[in-house]
Amino acid sequence: MLESLFGGIGLVLAVAPLVTIVAGIVLGILIGAMPGLSPSMGVALMVPFTYGMPAVLALILLVGIYIGSSYGGSITGIMVNAPGTPSAVVTAIDGYALTRQGKPSTALGTSIIASSFGGMFGTLILIAFSVPLAAAAVRFHPSEYFAFALFGMATIASLAGDHWGKAFIAMLLGLFIATIGTDPISGAERFTFGTTALSDGFLLIPALIGMFALSEVFRGIEKGDFRIARVAGVSDPWPRFAHYWKLKWVTLRSSAVGTLIGVFPGAGATIGSFISYGIARRFSRNPEEFGKGSPEGVTAAEAADSGSVGGAMVPLLALGIPGSATTAVLIGAMMIHDLTPGPQLFVRSPDMIYSIFGAMLIAQFVLLFVGLAGGRLWVKVANIPRELLYVLITMMALVGAFAVRNSMFDVFTCLGFGILGWIMRRYDYPLAPVILGLVLGSIAETNFRRAIMMDGPGVFVTRPLTAVLIALALAFFLYPFLRRRH
Repeated sequence: MLESLFGGIGLVLAVAPLVTIVAGIVLGILIGAMPGLSPSMGVALMVPFTYGMPAVLALILLVGIYIGSSYGGSITGIMVNAPGTPSAVVTAIDGYALTRQGKPSTALGTSIIASSFGGMFGTLILIAFSVPLAAAAVRFHPSEYFAFALFGMATIASLAGDHWGKAFIAMLLGLFIATIGTDPISGAERFTFGTTALSDGFLLIPALIGMFALSEVFRGIEKGDFRIARVAGVSDPWPRFAHYWKLKWVTLRSSAVGTLIGVFPGAGATIGSFISYGIARRFSRNPEEFGKGSPEGVTAAEAADSGSVGGAMVPLLALGIPGSATTAVLIGAMMIHDLTPGPQLFVRSPDMIYSIFGAMLIAQFVLLFVGLAGGRLWVKVANIPRELLYVLITMMALVGAFAVRNSMFDVFTCLGFGILGWIMRRYDYPLAPVILGLVLGSIAETNFRRAIMMDGPGVFVTRPLTAVLIALALAFFLYPFLRRRH
C-alpha cells in the first residue's frame, strides 16, 4: 500500500495538480470565511465548473475546497463572532472571546495549527482503513450493502439530538424523492405523472445546489440579512511553538474524536466539534476558562472539525455511502465524471484513489502555509456586501444547474429544491438528512430487492454481518424513543 501511496503522491507532484490543490484550498477558505456558505454549499456551487476538467483534477479541486472551507469558517467566527460554517460555531465560543481580549492572533494561530493537524490525522486514518475496508466490501452480499445503508439512515435520526423527530421526517422526505423516476429493477415509472423529464428522477447536483445554496439566499432575503461584518485588522503577535506544544494532547485526542465521528454517516463536523469540545472541557485542568477564551476550546473544535473530513471520506470511497452532506455532493460530482464510489473504484481506478490520498496529504501542508501566510487577509472576506453575495450565489447556482445537461428542467429543479430548503430552514428542519436519504435510499432499495431475488427474505437473518448491522440500525432508531421515556 505504501508503494501505491507514494505513486499517488508522485502523480500529484506535477504542476497542474499542485496548482489545483492551491486553488481548491484558497477557494475553500474564501467560501468558508463567508458567513452562510457551508462546505457542502461551496462544493455544490463549484461542481458545474469541473465538467470540462479531467476527473482526477476535478476531484482534487473539490476535495481541496472541502478541506479549505472546513477551516475557513473559523476565521469570521473568531474575528466577528459570525461563524462561516455551522461547525465553526463551537470555535467561535472561545475564539471570539480571545479576540475581545485583544488576542485574535492567538485564536487564529491555534485554529490553523489544530485544523492542519486534525486534517492530517483524518487523512492518515482514511488511507489506513479505506483500502482494507474496500477490499472486504468487494465480497459483500447485497444484503450487507442494504444493512450499511439502513445503518447510515439510522444514525442520522439518532445523532440529531432533541431534533431527532424533524431529522427523521427530513430523511423520509429524501427517501420518497428517491423513489421518483424509473424503477431500477423492473423499469416501471413511479410518480412521474406522465412527465418524461421525471423518468430519470431528480438529478442530484441541481437538487444539492438548490437545497444548500438557494435556500440560504432565500432565508437571508426573508430576514433582511444584508448587514456587513466589519472586521478590523490583526496586530498582536502570533503564538510561539511552546503555545502549541502545550496543546498537543488535546489536539491529538480531538483529531481522533472528530475522525471517528466523521465516519458515521450523518454525524458530520458540527456534532464532532461539540462532542470534542465537551470532552476537552471534561479533561482540562482549567475547565472554568472554557467559554471565556480558552485555547484548548479552540483547539478541540478545530481539530475535530478538520479530522471529520478524512473520516467522512472513508465510507464514501470504501462503500459508496456518504459520511456527510459534503461527501453526498462529492458522490454527484464523481457520477458526473463516470466514476462510481465504492469498492469497485479501488479495483478499476486505483491510481485515482491514491492520487486523491496524496492530494489530501499535500493539501494539509498547503492549508497550513496559506492559513499562516494569509491569516490577516482572509478576515476581510466578511466585508463583502450581502446584496452582491446573494446575487453571485444565485447566478452561479442557476448557471451551474443548467450546465449539468443543458436543461431548463434542471434549473426548475434547482429552484424547487431551493424553495423546499428555505421552507425547511424556516421551521428548523435539517437539510442534510434529505440529501442523505436521497442518496442512501436508492442504495438501500436496489440492494434490498437484489438480496431477496438472490436468496429470499431470510438472508437478512442468516448472514451474520447483515443481522448485526440491522440490529444496530434498529437500536439507533429506537434510542431517541427510549431516551425520551426516561
